[in-house]
Amino acid sequence: MSFEEIGINNEDLLEKLYILDYNDPTPIQKESIPVILENRDVLGCAQTGTGKTLAFCLPIIQQLLQEHTTHNKTVSTLILTPTRELATQISENIGRLIHQTPLKQAVIFGGIPADKQIRRLKKGVNIITATPGRLIDLVKKGHIKLSQVKHFVLDEADKMLDMGFVKEIFTIESYLSPTHQTLLFSATMPNKILDVASKLLNQPQEIKVSPVSSTAVAIDEKIYYVDQRNKKRLLIDVIKNNNINNALIFTNTKRGANFIVKALGEAGIKSLAIHGNKSQEARTKALSYFKKKKIDILVATDIAARGIDIDSLDFVINYEIPPAAETYVHRIGRTGRAGKSGQAISIADGTELDSLKNIEKLIKHSIEEVKEHDFPMMEAEQDRNRMIKKKQKNNRRSSRR
Repeated sequence: MSFEEIGINNEDLLEKLYILDYNDPTPIQKESIPVILENRDVLGCAQTGTGKTLAFCLPIIQQLLQEHTTHNKTVSTLILTPTRELATQISENIGRLIHQTPLKQAVIFGGIPADKQIRRLKKGVNIITATPGRLIDLVKKGHIKLSQVKHFVLDEADKMLDMGFVKEIFTIESYLSPTHQTLLFSATMPNKILDVASKLLNQPQEIKVSPVSSTAVAIDEKIYYVDQRNKKRLLIDVIKNNNINNALIFTNTKRGANFIVKALGEAGIKSLAIHGNKSQEARTKALSYFKKKKIDILVATDIAARGIDIDSLDFVINYEIPPAAETYVHRIGRTGRAGKSGQAISIADGTELDSLKNIEKLIKHSIEEVKEHDFPMMEAEQDRNRMIKKKQKNNRRSSRR
């Protein structure tokens, strides 16, 4: 099935899809595009890397091009994201599609001065991609008017709720035209998402592709068990023994990300970290260096990594097992995209075994253990219980900072 067969008939867009090597629509695109072109609301569930961004951008841009006049400078599309990285990635994708068309866009997020963003807005834009906080601030100051918005997209809605943006979502929605179309996409569909969707969407078409309990078949999953005191040494061994030079490493905390970058540097492995305490400039630089292969490893926390778009990522490494089983699926979904193979390596110590059981229960298969390595797990049960209590105490201290 081609893009033309599902309703994309704009010749300029079709040519750009060909140039960008988008030959055939993915399942989420096949399901979503015709529905969006009918101006229906959508409640979409799809994992990272399924082509979700193009699924909503393509039909919206086609409609805007059909309706657009050179004098139209009103904001007609608003895309809301949880993080500045995701906002930037979506904006880059839109930029490729609207290049050399009358359509204009702006990307709005915090962490940097607003002056440049305000100047861009004053020139007139049709599409805004934004994070909630900065958007509301600029609306209240009169720099953005949303009353003419026809298309409202919430991307990574589950993460927005996890970050506490529920109130902001409804505040933003109140600024919009009462007749707007709403498209809500989420990697997971817990009850809290369904509750928000019931209040925002009008008789939506529900679309589910690759449920969250599944991991992509192209991903080779492996796990190493190790004593906590040897975890860092094992990580370095795994990287060097497998000649890994294109990997995204996940940690559960910002402190952990900094610790890994320091440890890898001492071992002669080039890496940088992205997390909430890093400035926008530092995060952009880290991602740019990784894409340009100036560094071998990018270390990230889950929130900072949401929305990062990296082509042909060979390895995802879980240095720390995520407490939420669904997060494991999100993390390893960064590799094995678009039919390419990828490897997901997890390193678990005795304090993380319960989390691992929950992950294997969710994904409905056991992760293959790598038994042959230099740092096998030797900790006794009482030692593991002691470490769990210590870890919980440290986490409580970190949360108060």
